[in-house]
Amino acid sequence: MLTRIISYGVVGALIVGSLMYTGSLGWAKEGHQPSESGLVVGYVTQLVALTFVFLGVKAHRDNALGGVIKFLPAFGIGLAISAIASLGWVISWEIVLGMTHFDLGAMMKEQMLASAQARGASEAEIQKIIVEADNFGRMYQNPLFRWPMSFIEMFPVGVLVSLISAGVLRNSRFLPARQTATA
Repeated sequence: MLTRIISYGVVGALIVGSLMYTGSLGWAKEGHQPSESGLVVGYVTQLVALTFVFLGVKAHRDNALGGVIKFLPAFGIGLAISAIASLGWVISWEIVLGMTHFDLGAMMKEQMLASAQARGASEAEIQKIIVEADNFGRMYQNPLFRWPMSFIEMFPVGVLVSLISAGVLRNSRFLPARQTATA
């Protein structure tokens, strides 16, 4: 079971990492910051990688358990695969940050100020936004703050995929294990 969890988790991590790396090369080479659509692309990337939660739970159910699995063991396997894939997300983000020298805090500050100015915020509110954004930027430079934040960007999606996978795959009639023909 552990080998299967690690295998499917690492494949998910490699997928999410390679897609993140490839996507970030585009905006880094062009000198642009990630756009709002980058969030959508990021979550789609996570879902693609987290398909390996479903595949891993199904493989364990079919190959190790004869086509039957209970909800909690399936959910646990899904969570473990999700955790490994989410670690891949964190590591990939650190590589992207190291390669691009991207300053998330500065980008967020710029976006928050532009939004506040567009809605006609007072000078006091703008100063408050500047202080909050600067504080966030300083905290985000600390890996012990940044790593858990990056992890929780993906792991809740993995929890949801694990819940759905466990709920669906506990029914042995859903995508039943294939029987091999014997000669």
